[in-house]
Amino acid sequence: MKATVTVMLKPGVLDPQGEAVKSALGAMGFDGVEGVRQGKVIELDLAPGTTEAQVTDMCEKLLANTVIESYRVEIA
Repeated sequence: MKATVTVMLKPGVLDPQGEAVKSALGAMGFDGVEGVRQGKVIELDLAPGTTEAQVTDMCEKLLANTVIESYRVEIA
């Protein structure tokens, strides 16, 4: 079983990496980009019987800084 965790900065939190990407895209001639938010994707290979609640607990304790980041868990 596989879980995908997507972690993004919460709205209102400054994203300097996203701003750098936006600026670089503009410098390369891609003028249609109005905003960029950069995050991370974590893929977990899970043992049988691992629950979504356990993955959520992993996110709360380690994978995401819940003060400034939100996360989404998808189990496949």
